[in-house]
Order: sequence, then C-alpha cells, then structure tokens
Amino acid sequence: MKGKNPTNKMTVDTAKKVVNYVLEHKNIFNEKAVIWEFIGGEPFLELDLIDQVSDYIKQRMYILDHQWFTNYMFNFSTNGLLYSTPKVQNYIKKNRNHVSIGISVDGNKIKHDLQRIKPDGSGSYDEVIKNVPLWLSQFPNAMTKATFSHDDLPYLKDSIISLWNNGITTVAANVVFEDVWQEGDDVIFENQLKELADYILDKKMWKKYSVRFFDPQIGFPLKKDELKNNF
Repeated sequence: MKGKNPTNKMTVDTAKKVVNYVLEHKNIFNEKAVIWEFIGGEPFLELDLIDQVSDYIKQRMYILDHQWFTNYMFNFSTNGLLYSTPKVQNYIKKNRNHVSIGISVDGNKIKHDLQRIKPDGSGSYDEVIKNVPLWLSQFPNAMTKATFSHDDLPYLKDSIISLWNNGITTVAANVVFEDVWQEGDDVIFENQLKELADYILDKKMWKKYSVRFFDPQIGFPLKKDELKNNF
C-alpha cells in the first residue's frame, strides 16, 4: 500500500465528534444496526484510544436510547502481532459478543514475509501465525484478507492452500490496485489461478474452503452503478 500516514493520529475529541454526528443524525444513519470499524495502520497500537472511544459509543447510545444500543459491532482489521497480549484479550472480553476481528495473514511464510516486514526488515509470519489458533478459537468463522502484488504472484496458489491448512477456511484475496504491475504478470496470475482451481477440484475442497478469486459473482460485465463502487 502506498501513501500511508506515518505521523497523524486521531484524537479522542475528534472521535467523539464523529460518534456524536452519527448517533444524532438518525435521518441519515437510519439502519437497524451498525458496525464501527477500527482500521489503520495497526489499530491495536492505539487500543487505549479505541477503548475510550468504544466506551463513549456505548454510553451515548444508552443515553440517547438509540436503536443500535443492542445492535452494534466493533470490527478490527489487524496484523495480528499484538493479538494475544493481555490488553487486546481484555478488550475482547470486555466487549464480548460485540466485537469481530480479522487478522491479515498474507499466505505462506515466503509471501507473507515479502510484504509484512518490521522496521528492522525481518518478516512477521512466525509471530502472527502462532496467534491464529487462539484467534480461530474465539472467532471460528473468521476470515483473512490476502493481498497480492507483482513480486509475490508466483506464491499465490501455495499461499491460499497454506491459509486453508492453518484453519482459515475463507480467504478474501485480491490484488493491489496501485500501478505496480509488469509485463507478464497477467500470465503468472492466470496460471496460478488455474493451478489453484485444479488443486481444489482434485481435492474436492469447494464445499468447505473458499477464496474470493473464485467468487461466482466475479467476471461479469460491470453495470454503470457498479463502476462507482470503491472496491
């Protein structure tokens, strides 16, 4: 991903203004339920702030007798490094039945460590994957999102299979949207998908496992309204 913001952080006051605006404009936000998304960067680096915001959301919904008071979720997309820490686990317990968490495991070790590196240049796969069993025990139907780019396309098939073998049955995979592609990447991509499809068919895996590349809705011409979507 390009253009990440390395410096600015949301303040509690700004977050409260957002919450107040959403909760006090029922004419705009009139759905029966809501998902409050915490994404980053890495949201668990700011868990003290998020905990304050979460408490404020619950308090305001109660005070306003809002229809979302019992119909809400806090949703996280995390790199998984801090998942097993006491602070994160306490937040999960505190918000039991109202929190969902997705951990981004990018594939097999080679592919993951190409993209998800620490400031010292080392990969994060070994530390993330050890938290997956705890995560899946708490969120049995959780999915991961694997993102592919030019340099890791050759590992696509093995990466998806690796994720399945680690107990992650649903993989929301996609490619990056930035202009990073090179001549011949389309051929590599197609061949990897064909090999993965053959593997699925040979092993009869389609009943239990899925990957977004093979979503039945993908591949049709887009309608004019669909071209306005942000994904």
